[in-house]
Amino acid sequence: MHKAGFVNIVGNPNVGKSTLMNQLVGERISIATFKAQTTRHRIMGIVNTDDMQIVFSDTPGVLKPNYKMQEMMLAFSESALQDADVLLYVTDVVENPEKNMDFLEKVRQMKIPVLLLINKIDELNAENEQNPQERLGAIVEKWHSLLPNAEILPISAKNKFGVDLLLKRIQELLPECPAYFEKDQLTDKPARFFVSEIIREKILLYYDKEIPYAVEVRVDSFKETQQRIDIHATIYVERDSQKGIIIGHQGVALKKVGTESRKALEKFFGKKINLETFVKVDKDWRSSDRELSAFGYNPE
Repeated sequence: MHKAGFVNIVGNPNVGKSTLMNQLVGERISIATFKAQTTRHRIMGIVNTDDMQIVFSDTPGVLKPNYKMQEMMLAFSESALQDADVLLYVTDVVENPEKNMDFLEKVRQMKIPVLLLINKIDELNAENEQNPQERLGAIVEKWHSLLPNAEILPISAKNKFGVDLLLKRIQELLPECPAYFEKDQLTDKPARFFVSEIIREKILLYYDKEIPYAVEVRVDSFKETQQRIDIHATIYVERDSQKGIIIGHQGVALKKVGTESRKALEKFFGKKINLETFVKVDKDWRSSDRELSAFGYNPE
């Protein structure tokens, strides 16, 4: 008997979906930072055993779109409702449960198993509340009223509390099915995708305000030999002023991004990396169908 299925992770921004995905897969597939809207694509991470294959999908945080890129991000999240065998709806202990009720209503109507995960429960204890269990009980009760058919599990993805129990429950819910992917496959994304994501992660970490959200990265060249990988990548921004900030005085800021990206890429690929980065202004990239398609925003 072999089990296999698609387990899709959805929820609002900044509730810990990417951290949970990485814990479940056991590899750093999704970039996870303290900033909202870190994930922009739907990213698969595949867990294999001899008698099971779980295909996890991390998705962008659900939001009301303000421009074309966010419309496509929402489409990634909504597509995850269409092909799931098990849905993981992630929230946390501080989020307003009634945020984005339109999306929540779609989740409520689903006929497949829904596991509602209340993440960051460690923060209840950190707040030194007199009755953290009472507070958690109230949160559970509120969510039960909104998603009465969901199974509710409190977790802390960062501390891996409840993750093993969650994985066991997912295994129980998976249908009997042959594997969808080769058993040695870890993700559906090509190597170039992870290069652009790692560079973008460093920009999220090292720049403030609107800069990270105005940035996209494209890998122009990826040449691999047995000894090393040579990569040329372009960082796209929307305005000349943003280009100046990314590069920094005498190129210091861009050099830091390049150095930290190279270190992370060498760890990711297990090889020496030669990375060259360039910065280019494209004022329409977040609103142009053609540009967004070139960056891989193609919800099916």
